[in-house]
Amino acid sequence: MVRLFVNLLGLAILPATLAYIRHYNFDIINAEIAPDGFTRDAVTVNGIFPGPLVVANKGDRLQITTNNKLTSPGMRRSTSIHWHGFFQARTSGMDGPSFVNQCPIAPNMTFLYDFDTAGQTGNFWYHSHLSTQYCDGLRGAIPVYDPWDPLRHLYDVDDASTIITLADWYHTLAPDAQNDFFKTGSVPIPDSSLVNGVGRYNGGPLVPFAVVNVVQGKRYRFRVFALSCRPFFTFSIDDHTMDVMEFDGIEHDPVPAQNFDIFAAQRVSFVLHANQTIDNYWIRAFPTGGNPAKNPNFNPSLSLAILRYKGAPAVEPTTVNTPGNKLIEGDMHPIAEEEPGKLGSGPADVAITLNIAQPNPPFFDINGISYLSPPLPVLLQLLSGARTPQDLLPSEQTALKTYGKVFILPPNKLVEISIPGTGFHPFHLHGHAFDLVRTSNSDVLNFVNPPRRDVAAVTGGNMTFRFFSDNPGAWFLHCHIDWHLEVGLAVVFGEAPAENVEGPQAQITPQDWLDLCPTYDALRPEFQ
Repeated sequence: MVRLFVNLLGLAILPATLAYIRHYNFDIINAEIAPDGFTRDAVTVNGIFPGPLVVANKGDRLQITTNNKLTSPGMRRSTSIHWHGFFQARTSGMDGPSFVNQCPIAPNMTFLYDFDTAGQTGNFWYHSHLSTQYCDGLRGAIPVYDPWDPLRHLYDVDDASTIITLADWYHTLAPDAQNDFFKTGSVPIPDSSLVNGVGRYNGGPLVPFAVVNVVQGKRYRFRVFALSCRPFFTFSIDDHTMDVMEFDGIEHDPVPAQNFDIFAAQRVSFVLHANQTIDNYWIRAFPTGGNPAKNPNFNPSLSLAILRYKGAPAVEPTTVNTPGNKLIEGDMHPIAEEEPGKLGSGPADVAITLNIAQPNPPFFDINGISYLSPPLPVLLQLLSGARTPQDLLPSEQTALKTYGKVFILPPNKLVEISIPGTGFHPFHLHGHAFDLVRTSNSDVLNFVNPPRRDVAAVTGGNMTFRFFSDNPGAWFLHCHIDWHLEVGLAVVFGEAPAENVEGPQAQITPQDWLDLCPTYDALRPEFQ
């Protein structure tokens, strides 16, 4: 009996004891690819798009050796990678945004991204975080599995076959598209949309649509990753209901819907019961954002894939789209294990309003300041002793004119961010997930069980979210339409400055991280 108890005890602690260090090797190279049939040079990981799947289990540590082998003079040759959604406690230097958390990785340089997933599970992704480089291809998905998932009883299948990536694709190199944007003020329109890395454009070759295979009677957890630089997608599967049960790595009580909107950088899991007649069904991920008339190649209705039941013929579906019920973001509530409403309804310790304006198109201002990267990463400045905005380089007076605002957050305080609505802007907060206490265009404040995620969109009306400043570091808050970020739609939070330097939450700063800035600064401008 004692031996049985010991064995059962061993099973109970199994998740903690089975944590692994997962090693990946990323060669960042220029390669010719043709995901929609149009061949162009791109920035890739190991020569493929989307980049290789990075897979982990709960509690694993990731070590990604990143070798910068970029050579194309038409695109950025330095790089950095953001591991989107991971909190990076004590490893703010691994978060990736250039000039916020690190200097870029120079050509012919190797850098080790080394961080703990720290108990987080769900859907995450990676992408370049230098200028608009990820629009040229450097992006991929990271599912983190939980063998003891509290919602595991809802599905039978959850593996690589149930991952769906959505992306926009451009035939023009990102630096050229960006320069045209500066001249015309017109945000670049993609040439095509890709589902699982393939798609079509008007007049282009009939590239086979991606196929997602299911077996009748089984229940599938599908993980959808919006890897786009601009559009949001309305996702549906003909004749099927989806039970949406995760936002951005946070599990929520399932809500049935026939379609949902997913904005740039958001991730959504849903359970689909393959309970329909054996046949082929259209998966639709229609993109929104931009006038297709400005790019004759772009046809949103071609953003398709195929759900194919085992036993169905290998043909395109003939099913018809019926809109059905759209998921309402505010109807999603974190599961009990996520402690919904844990931040309470009391007044915030720090309340910040971010007013978006565009007095000098195409550039955006937040509270009168258009973000530009500082000459030295904000995290490095915090580690060097900066404690107030006046301590940051350049001086605050100069910063107010030319550099983005850095907000200093005191430690262990309730922070509330309000963004009055204008336009469509999916905002991502690094280093945290937040409680979305007011979804955009709603007059309802929910402090009891609001949705929790790390990307939420302003869609024309005020949005308010809350988080707790318990994770020292330098953290970006920015619009995830990459073209908008490049024209100033961002701020930086310097969280708990002193705690970054000493104490139990002090940052880990390996030597190869310290070497990034001197190496990058020594480059000729064309390599930066």
